[in-house]
Amino acid sequence: MRRAYNSVMKLPQLSVCPQCAAPALPHRVCPACGFYKGRQVLTIKAGA
Repeated sequence: MRRAYNSVMKLPQLSVCPQCAAPALPHRVCPACGFYKGRQVLTIKAGA
C-alpha cells in the first residue's frame, strides 16, 4: 500500500537553454554552458 504513490511520480521536465540549446532544468544553471538568466554564473572547461 505504501508503494501506491510511486506510479504518480514524474520525471523532471527539461527546458532548452537559450544560450547553447542544451536541455537543462528550469530555474537552474545550465550544466553545458554555465549561463543562468543571460549571465555567466559558472566557468565550464571545454574538452574534459
